[in-house]
Amino acid sequence: MIRKRVYTLFVVLMGLMLVGCGSVKQDGLSIFPKPIKSWVGDPMPYYDGKNFQVFYLDDLRDGDAGFHPWSLLTTNNFYEYKSEGIVIPYSKNTSHQDSALGTGSVIKDKNGLYHAFYTGHNGVKVPKEAIMHATSKDMKNWSKIPEDTFLASAQYSADDFRDSYVIYNEDYKQYWMLITTRKNNMGVIALYTSDDLKKWTDEDVLFTNDMGSDSNMECPTLIKYGKYWYLTFSDQWPNRVVHYRIAKDSKGPFNKPTLDYFDGNGFYAGKLEKDSKNLYLFGWTPTKVNYDDSMKYDWAGNLVIHQINQKENGELYPSPVEKIVKKFNHSIKLDALTQTQTVKASKQDYSFSGKDYEVVTFPEIEGINKITGKINIKSKTSRFGFMFDVGNDSNSALNIVINNETKQLEFYNVSTDKILGSEPQSVMPLEFKENDILDFTLLIDDSVSVLYVNNKAVLSSRMFTMQKHKWGIFSIDSNVEFKDLKLSK
Repeated sequence: MIRKRVYTLFVVLMGLMLVGCGSVKQDGLSIFPKPIKSWVGDPMPYYDGKNFQVFYLDDLRDGDAGFHPWSLLTTNNFYEYKSEGIVIPYSKNTSHQDSALGTGSVIKDKNGLYHAFYTGHNGVKVPKEAIMHATSKDMKNWSKIPEDTFLASAQYSADDFRDSYVIYNEDYKQYWMLITTRKNNMGVIALYTSDDLKKWTDEDVLFTNDMGSDSNMECPTLIKYGKYWYLTFSDQWPNRVVHYRIAKDSKGPFNKPTLDYFDGNGFYAGKLEKDSKNLYLFGWTPTKVNYDDSMKYDWAGNLVIHQINQKENGELYPSPVEKIVKKFNHSIKLDALTQTQTVKASKQDYSFSGKDYEVVTFPEIEGINKITGKINIKSKTSRFGFMFDVGNDSNSALNIVINNETKQLEFYNVSTDKILGSEPQSVMPLEFKENDILDFTLLIDDSVSVLYVNNKAVLSSRMFTMQKHKWGIFSIDSNVEFKDLKLSK
């Protein structure tokens, strides 16, 4: 994926102010990391047998003509990250193909040499995009090989030819490269093959957009987990979410599952990678225009990772990363600051009557937090959920809503009293009914929140004013009970 912005001086200065208090904590922990002075664009994870090497497009926001070098974060537990900084720079020569870098992938050959395949983008060249190649012995020091650069075949759009994803396909004894491109004005994923990682042959279209739009399908991955193959991609428009398809063979046919995406539009460019046992989805939660909570989502942000689980029929569902859940288990005493008179409280249980707007507020939230509990759905249910940046009037500017009428998780960046007349900024389907119990885990770090419910749905959100402000739980005409509410560090 390639994205370049034009910044006003105001935005650049605001960015520098905000990144100065980024997600590098004093204790060295971070569950949604970002560089101190920039933001995480498309992640390109590679598991080396011990650590996850998370390459990413580094969104420096420095106004330079070139942009998006590849940088590297490494982790083996998903809560401690080491930054290796920039490992593949863009060219300072604005006439070069790689004056901007785009998404790609890393693979190791049989001789132990690492290969990076990435997009070279130059908006003034014709064509604008090409696939480029670099090699390394240690994944930190890379040598570019300009002579291996290749352009789109005649059947594809030359200006949309990017996001190369390379695997060695054991089933066909070939290297496979998936490429995001267009054919006949439709988004497709092209397949190229190679025997030596140098010369690539166009094998035609692997997958054509089946979403009812003509959108590009960015940042594809193809991975086998258990007995199924999974193809993932992010629709560039109109929804901007991460989709997946299931197949018994790597060449397809690829079938659409009942729910074909993992998260709302607060999570993008997700790529699958596995270790010896588990499957994970690496993406980013975007910042917002002008770093303003009331504005639309922007491009790049914090790295967010979901653990991905498999049903017997091959369908996938997200859950919190197990290692993160186990790490943050030190319970903090949770005392309510205020609560509506109609709310009944008993220890860490809060029962809402279902009459109008009811709220329970808690002290300022700070740092990395895990909030867990259960929600008992009773007779009368409309909307209920979590509120952040709570003011003295017990209204909130930022709300994660569980909506019984739409059967969705919803994020609103408007005051709680305006929810009923507003459209959510992000949504995710969630089926539930009367007498159901919802088991939830809400993870918070920096200005990112990720809510998991019943291992059925996840909703990632950006809230710049969440930290160091009060939070709470609320109900709008909903007879529900929050049980065993816990805050853990």
